[in-house]
Amino acid sequence: MLICNYTHTHRKVRIVNFSHINTIHARTMQPSLKFSNVNTLFSKSLKQKINLYFEQESKKKFGNRRLMLKAIILLLSLAVLYVTLVFVQPHWIIGVILCAILGVNFAAIGFNIMHDAGHNSFSDNKKLNSVLSYSLNLLGGNIYLWKLKHNIAHHTYTNIDGEDHDIEIKFMRIHHDQPLKKHHRFQHIYFMLLYAISYLAWIFFQDYEKYFRRRLSPTSDKFNFPRQEHIIFWVSKFIHFQIFITIPILVVGFVPTLIGLLISSIVCGICLATVFQLAHVVSETEFNTVENCKIEDEWMIHQLRSTANFATGSKVLTWLLGGLNFQVEHHLFPKISHVHYPALNRIVKETSKEFNIKYNEYKTFFGALRSHFMVIKLMSR
Repeated sequence: MLICNYTHTHRKVRIVNFSHINTIHARTMQPSLKFSNVNTLFSKSLKQKINLYFEQESKKKFGNRRLMLKAIILLLSLAVLYVTLVFVQPHWIIGVILCAILGVNFAAIGFNIMHDAGHNSFSDNKKLNSVLSYSLNLLGGNIYLWKLKHNIAHHTYTNIDGEDHDIEIKFMRIHHDQPLKKHHRFQHIYFMLLYAISYLAWIFFQDYEKYFRRRLSPTSDKFNFPRQEHIIFWVSKFIHFQIFITIPILVVGFVPTLIGLLISSIVCGICLATVFQLAHVVSETEFNTVENCKIEDEWMIHQLRSTANFATGSKVLTWLLGGLNFQVEHHLFPKISHVHYPALNRIVKETSKEFNIKYNEYKTFFGALRSHFMVIKLMSR
């Protein structure tokens, strides 16, 4: 395995030998790669400390009343913004501003409600998690496909080309194993345009692409799509289309609807794509090349090396992003609600230092964005 750590001035490479393992089950998406389980002292120690924290504080690992209040605020905000834009129809300048806020609201619902619920960490009530996870379907996505792509592929094989489908971005090269094409030399110029249209591409093209080919990517194994999920897919897509396209066109007209949809979707796309990229595609994170089917590191260490935090001192950003600026803690403990990440941050840092494992964190949002830009530019040549 080649593990490359991109920095501003150099690239470090270390080589590891593997044995061959090939066990994929198309329906359950069982891992094709396996992490080392020989020396797991770090993960055992960290898990023990985290469990001790919750015992001593007498807290559950799920969300709390504050998270429920936040969910209510975000969902009510969505309803108020929608009614105002479609039925009140304010002056166009105010309408543009409200459409941009609506885009932020879309992203915030995804970060705070859908994301925790999709990981079953919003509540200890599984039915509530299930219901709230379908907030993604309300906004045009599909939670079943998202869980396959995000919960299983991305969270297991972070930054591994061919396994982590979240780093497969059309017209961009962000991993050293991805082929270099002529247009990539301009990607540091046009990357934000791709981020801007990413939400539209997701809900109006990529979901259908995955649905019909039954693959997360052209080279991945086929997955099973249960009959119930077929129905949910088409019904929820239909409902989303009626709410956000048909009704607005009938009430305010085609052009205002198109403009409003573009503004809100572009803002949402930039928010979603940027937050993900700053967590994984920056100069301090590692990108893996797997030649066979076994990874040298234990899973938790791999997550630390392929993930980074940013702007954890900003309470406003933490509130809006659902704690996803604490991406390290999220990747280590995805089944723990984001409301606990600031407290876990100290424990993870101390344990990482104890085992001499690098902990990636950028103090500011713009520091992480600058680092992301440098990786994009590096990968363009």
